[in-house]
Amino acid sequence: MNSSIATARGPRAHPYRLLLATALVALAAGLGLPRLAQAAAWHHGGPDAMGPGMMMMGPRLLDRVNATPAQRDQIKQIMEAARKDLQPLHEQARRLHEQGMALFTQPTIDANAAEALRQQAQALHDQASRRMLQAMVDAGNVLTPQQRQLMATQMQQRQALMHQQRAERAALDGAKP
Repeated sequence: MNSSIATARGPRAHPYRLLLATALVALAAGLGLPRLAQAAAWHHGGPDAMGPGMMMMGPRLLDRVNATPAQRDQIKQIMEAARKDLQPLHEQARRLHEQGMALFTQPTIDANAAEALRQQAQALHDQASRRMLQAMVDAGNVLTPQQRQLMATQMQQRQALMHQQRAERAALDGAKP
């Protein structure tokens, strides 16, 4: 297998997870929250990645920043519109994945065709990233500056906890024979 193709997606990458992670990282960079970009890379989602559990401004986080019912309604509408806009991209990504699987099951892998699929997937990721960034900017503008600061603090605390848990798992894995 061509090593440039293998590293483009990684052996365990899932197109939907990569799509969401790309969107979240771009969002975090766009909002000027570099630590958020690292935390966003840990979020993995499937077809329902825009659900409340994966949404960066999900109900629990909105609870923690004391969002008003009006703010919640506005943010819910913004995120629902983004989810609807992202659905066609999700379908295109699924089709590209199927094409990639078919390509790699051929007796000879066409490197040019694989590269073309990679470029198409990258373009989809870019579109999704732009749409998610717009949704997050719109939703962020619904909140007050103080609420956004509190949100960033909450996300940093969550990131610290994730790093601690990852270090503990690594220590346990290293201790096993």
